[in-house]
Amino acid sequence: PWCLSLWICLESPMYCLPNCYPDECITKTPGVGFVKIHAPWHVLCREAEFMKLKMPTKKVYEVKQFYTVCLMMIYNIQGCVDCTHVRNPSCCSLFQLLYEEWASYSVFYKYQPIGLVRKYFGEKIGLYFAWLGLYTQMLIPASLVGVIVFLYGCATVDNNIPSMEICHPRNNITMCPLCDRACNYWKLKEACGTARASHLFDNPATVFFSIFMALWAAMFMEHWKRRQMRLNYEWDLTGFEEEEVSALQLESCISLLFVCAWEPHITEKEKLTCRDRLPAYMTNIVMMLLMIGVTFAIVFGVILYRISITAALHMSNNPTTRSNVRLMVKTTAAIINLVVILILDEVYGAVARWLTVLEVPKTDKSFEERLIFKTFILKFVNAFTPIIYIAFFRGRLVGRPGSYLYVFESYRLEECAHGGCLMELCIQLSITMLGKQLIQNNLFEIGIPKLKKLIRYIKSKRRSFQEEEREKKLQRYETDHFLEPFAGLTPEYMEMIIQFGFVTLFVASFPLAPLFALLNNIIEIRLDAKKFVAELRRPVAARAKDIGIWYNLLRGVAKVAVIINAFVISFTSDFIPRLVYQYMYSPDGSMHGFVNHTMSYFNVSDFQDGKEPMDPQHLGYQVEMCRYKDYREPPWSNTPYVVSKEFWAVLAARLAFVIVFQNVVMLMSDIVDWLIPDIPKDISLQIHKEKILMVELFMKEEQGKMQFIDSMTPCHGKERNNHAPIARSRSIPHTHSHTHANNF
Repeated sequence: PWCLSLWICLESPMYCLPNCYPDECITKTPGVGFVKIHAPWHVLCREAEFMKLKMPTKKVYEVKQFYTVCLMMIYNIQGCVDCTHVRNPSCCSLFQLLYEEWASYSVFYKYQPIGLVRKYFGEKIGLYFAWLGLYTQMLIPASLVGVIVFLYGCATVDNNIPSMEICHPRNNITMCPLCDRACNYWKLKEACGTARASHLFDNPATVFFSIFMALWAAMFMEHWKRRQMRLNYEWDLTGFEEEEVSALQLESCISLLFVCAWEPHITEKEKLTCRDRLPAYMTNIVMMLLMIGVTFAIVFGVILYRISITAALHMSNNPTTRSNVRLMVKTTAAIINLVVILILDEVYGAVARWLTVLEVPKTDKSFEERLIFKTFILKFVNAFTPIIYIAFFRGRLVGRPGSYLYVFESYRLEECAHGGCLMELCIQLSITMLGKQLIQNNLFEIGIPKLKKLIRYIKSKRRSFQEEEREKKLQRYETDHFLEPFAGLTPEYMEMIIQFGFVTLFVASFPLAPLFALLNNIIEIRLDAKKFVAELRRPVAARAKDIGIWYNLLRGVAKVAVIINAFVISFTSDFIPRLVYQYMYSPDGSMHGFVNHTMSYFNVSDFQDGKEPMDPQHLGYQVEMCRYKDYREPPWSNTPYVVSKEFWAVLAARLAFVIVFQNVVMLMSDIVDWLIPDIPKDISLQIHKEKILMVELFMKEEQGKMQFIDSMTPCHGKERNNHAPIARSRSIPHTHSHTHANNF
C-alpha cells in the first residue's frame, strides 16, 4: 500500500520489458509507449531522507471537523472520471475537486485551496497561486482608495478655479498656433473639456494616493514574506535547500580559458566551446541594446505619425474633424503603440531565450534566472517607453513660437495640451494597460487553446474510420499525453509583474489602475486554474521555498515607483506650479489669475518666414499678440523671450519636492518594513517548540543508550563509577548525538 505507481511515456516505438505484464507493454498509439513503474517503500523512505522531509516525533491523534469534511470530499466525490490506469482514486477525486471548486468562474469569490493545489501540482506552482491570491487580495484596499480619489476629482471639478477660468465664456485669450502653416490661432476656452478632464487625475488627492501606493507596495512585500514563511512551515520547506541541476557541465570562463591554453590533450570541440563562450556575453549585450533601440525607433515613428496626422487633420474642410484633432490623434497613436507592444512582446521573448542559450549557463536555475531577467528588461522597456516619453519628454524641448525645434527640418516637436500632459498620459496608460490585460492576458490565453482544440477537432474529422475507432480505445493517460505541454511559470509571473508596474509606477496619473488590475486578476486566477487543470499536461512537481528572482524584481519596481511618481507629480502635473503661485505670486492667496500667470506673450511679427498661419484672419480680426504656456519674458522687455525668474522658482520647487517626497516615502516604507516582522509570531513559537522537543528526544535517546552501555559493560560497579562516567561524559554523548542528528 505504500508504493508509488506512475506511467512513464516513451517517445519511441514500444517494446516489452522483462517481468512486464503484456497489457502494460502494448501501446494504443504507434510511436508513443507507456510503461507503468513502481517505487517500493524503502525507495520512498530513502528519497524522503534525501529531501529532508519532516515527520512527527510523537503520535498525536487529533480529528478536526474541517479536515474530516475535506477528506470526505476528496474520497467521496461522485462522477469521477476514469483514471484507474493513471492515478489512485484519491488523486482522481482531487483532480475533480480542483476542477469544480477551483478552476471554475462561478467560485471567484472563494479562497483558493492552496493546500490541494500544492498537493496536486507541487510547491512551485502552489507558491505562484498563493502569491497571485495575496496580490489580488491586497488590490482591494488600493482599488477602494483609488476610486475615492477619482470621485474626489469628479466632485471638485466644478470648484476648480483654473478650469473655471479656462472655461469662462468671456475668456478672450488668443493662443498661438499648435503647428506651422496648417494650424490657426485659437481661443483658450476651446481647451475647456481637456482642462476639466485633467482635474480628475491632477488634484491634491493624487499626491496622497501616490504616498499611499508606495506604502501599499511595502506592505504587500512584507505580507508576502510572512505568507511565504507560513507556507514554508506548513509544507515542510524550512530546511529545504534547492539542488543545482547541471544544465551543462562547464567550468567558469576563466578556468575554461586556462584549460584550453595549458592542456594539450583537450579536444577540438572543447576548444571551440572555450573560444565561443566569452563572445556570447558580448553578443548578448549588443543584441539587448539593439532590441531597446528598436523600441525607441518605433516610439519615434509614432511621434512622427502624431505630428504629421495632426497637421493633415488641421487642413481638413470638415469642422468636426478639426475640432476633434487632438482626441483622434491621441487615441489612434495609443492603439498603434498597443499593437506594437503586443507584437514585440512575442519577439522579445524568443530573442531573450536565444540569448540565454548562447551564454551556456551551468545550471537550470541559472538559465531560468538569466532568461527571466532578459525577458523582463526587454518587455519592461517595450511597455513603458511610450508612457515615459509622454510623462517626461513631450512638451519639454519644443522651444517657443518663432524658435521651435524641428526633426528632419520639417517636423516640429509636439506640445502638450493647455491642461498639461497628464491627461494624455492617462489615455496612453489606460489603453496600454487595459489592452494588454484584455488581449494578451485573457483573449490569447483563452482563444489560442480553443483554436488549437478546434484545429485538432477538424483534423480528427478527416481521419479514416479505423483511426477514429482506435482513438476511442485510448486510455486516459494516452489522451492526457496529447494536451499542451507545460511551458513553465515565467509567462504567468511576467504578465503580473508588468501589471504591478502599471499599478505602482504611474499611479499618480491613473488612480483607477488598481481597480482594473483587481477585476483582471479575479478572472486571471480562475483562468490560470482552468488552464493548469484541464488544458495543460500535468507538470512534474517541483519543490521551491520562495518565488525566486521575481521577489527581487518586485522590490525593484516598488523602489523605482517612488521616484517615478515623484517626478510625475512634480514635472508632469501642475501641482507644484499651483502651489508656487498660491504662496508666492497670488495677490490674495487664492488660485485666481493662475492661468494668466502661466502664459507668456509672443509678437506674431517675430514668426519665421513660412511658419506663420496660412489664414491669419481665421478669428475675424488681425492678431498682433498671441499667448503660449511657458515662463518667458514678454517681447517688450529688455531680454525678450528669455526664461523668467518665475521659471527658476518653479524649477527649484519641483526639484525640492522630488527630494523631499522620495526620502519621506522611502523612510515610511522602511518603517513599515521594520514594524512588520518577517516571521509570524505563532510560526516562530511553533519552530521554538519543535526545537525543544527535538532536544528532549535526543536527550532521551542518549540516556537510553548510556543505560544500555552501562548494562553491557563487563566491569565491576566500582570501576564503572570511577572510569565509565569520565569516558561517557567526554566522548559517548557527543558522538552518538551527532550521529543520531544526521540520521534524524
